[in-house]
Amino acid sequence: MNPVIVIPARMASTRLPGKPLAMIAGESMIARVWQRAVRADIGPVFVAAAEREIASAIEHLGGRAVMTDPNLPSGSDRIFAALLSFDPLSTHDVVVNLQGDLPDLDPGHIRAVADALAVSGADIATLVAEIKAPADFDNPSVVKAIVSWDVTGQHGRALYFTRARAPAGDGPLFHHIGIYAFTRQALSNFVKLEPSALEKREKLEQLRAIEAGMSIAVARVANVPLSVDTPEDLARARALFHRELL
Repeated sequence: MNPVIVIPARMASTRLPGKPLAMIAGESMIARVWQRAVRADIGPVFVAAAEREIASAIEHLGGRAVMTDPNLPSGSDRIFAALLSFDPLSTHDVVVNLQGDLPDLDPGHIRAVADALAVSGADIATLVAEIKAPADFDNPSVVKAIVSWDVTGQHGRALYFTRARAPAGDGPLFHHIGIYAFTRQALSNFVKLEPSALEKREKLEQLRAIEAGMSIAVARVANVPLSVDTPEDLARARALFHRELL
């Protein structure tokens, strides 16, 4: 494999406008995510930026950014458009789509998703962690992954993703972590697909891949990184990093 990590970022977040440049203990959100991607040390990292100010923030740190159309419909479309500009000769055959709102992400998670793709031979790989808080079992904001696990219980194949509590019966439930590794061909195929019926119903883009017959490998990790989607999440992130500075 020859991976590249792409971080899509845009200022026009519905619930938290200006999110990429929100400051957390003296550094912007996008800077913190970029730093973790670099520490993963699996390949080059660049930001697919919808606005010039995001690109400038990364370039100021010595990183690379590619400008993209702010009207692109999804992060997957944004990373593919940026990839064609960054790597027109298709040097990189694996693309890690890293969300730009995970400021405390463990770099090991990035390595884990790339490894899951490599060992599985799947089209796409992603991550899950066991849900520990009972309040999250029925929380529609916590996306559940239904996985057919191998004998180790650490790697498996995604059967479905849902906002509902699933599967039924006794046993653990798994929180989907929105980090993906695509083969380059799978990403190219994915962005050509129309949104699917289940994708629109659940509002989960990864169901488009499943409905199209694409395979999604899953690796299990110990914890879910903090995802910053709202002002309340941002306050939690700031408190977390403030404690680390003490």
